[in-house]
Amino acid sequence: MISLYLAAAAVFATIAARGLTVPLYAHDLGASRFTVGALFSVATIAAALLSLPSGVLVDRFGARTLLAISLVLTAVSQVATALTPTVAPLFIWQIVGGLAAGIQQSAIFSAVTESVPRARLGRAMGWLTFSMQAGFFVGPSIAGVALRWIDLRTDIAVTTLFLLLTIPGAIAASNTTQRSGAGLTLREPLRALAAQRAFIPVTVGLIAMTLTWGTIGAFLPVFGREVLQLPNSQVGYLLALQAIVNGVSRVPAGRLVDRLHQRWPVVFAGAVGWSAVMVVLGHLSGFVGPAIVLALGTPFMAAAFVAMGVVFADLSTASTRGVTMGMYGSILFLGLSAGPLIFGPVVQGYGYAAGFTASGLVTVLLVVVMAVLQRDQVRRRSAREPLGDSETRSAATRQA
Repeated sequence: MISLYLAAAAVFATIAARGLTVPLYAHDLGASRFTVGALFSVATIAAALLSLPSGVLVDRFGARTLLAISLVLTAVSQVATALTPTVAPLFIWQIVGGLAAGIQQSAIFSAVTESVPRARLGRAMGWLTFSMQAGFFVGPSIAGVALRWIDLRTDIAVTTLFLLLTIPGAIAASNTTQRSGAGLTLREPLRALAAQRAFIPVTVGLIAMTLTWGTIGAFLPVFGREVLQLPNSQVGYLLALQAIVNGVSRVPAGRLVDRLHQRWPVVFAGAVGWSAVMVVLGHLSGFVGPAIVLALGTPFMAAAFVAMGVVFADLSTASTRGVTMGMYGSILFLGLSAGPLIFGPVVQGYGYAAGFTASGLVTVLLVVVMAVLQRDQVRRRSAREPLGDSETRSAATRQA
């Protein structure tokens, strides 16, 4: 487990460093705000497209093989990006990096959920996502500090060294197959997943959260430079600060989720709190104000993502774990990519404050829909169940 957590931290350190350096590098090459957002989106779209198929492959061939392949793809995309002198080829290498991220999402989540009992899924997700957020802290911190002495292209190449720390996790990951069937099929696992009552509400909640997270992830580096008037190194510190708070919040959030019978109120409160951060952030300047707002608001987002990860893990079975976590990754990355594409034109035409506010409002609207769907399903389930069937009702409530 420690090796897997270290691998997750190293992978996300590489991704987070890239999230700082590539937008700044593209901006230096003359890319517009929308192009910067599009570079973020093509990577997450590629990750979304491959997350579900890679989940099938994880079930068929095991997590170790898929994780090793994804790490090689990540290294190739990093080095190629550093050697690219124009904007257009960056899209190709962002796609390659996104494909690798989609595989990593399915492989690491599947390996972790396979290794812990369901009663401890919240804590396992808390530690896993804590490790990821530790990577989000280390990556921009090192990349930002390094920019004092080296240029952006060199910085991109140097941060590829984070991947060396993934080797123990790739070795430790299980390579056992989880499907006994001979073919690679999606129909039956997806049908079983979609038939579960909690699937639609948690999907709506996940889309809501990823829209805002994707928007802030794509535009925060350039927002820090253009609006907050921060040097590149301080933009890296801002991203690192958010990652620290995010990571520290994950473990207590996991313990909280394990104790709750219903998880959707955590998602609802988290989405509303994080949306408020988006609205306020666009109207600030300097370093201290945005840092305080991000520090206060990020725990809401952290708790929501832990709760949704646990719900998806609860929806899986031993034979469909990879497919379920692949579906989680696909929805996650699609939402992340949709945020910049939907709200990028608003940022381009009306400014960052308008784009961030629009993103927050849409997220609040979607989690209201999620809450309505959840309450409606609970009401219908209660009407169908016999009054004495407390055990069945309790299990269904825990899943919700």
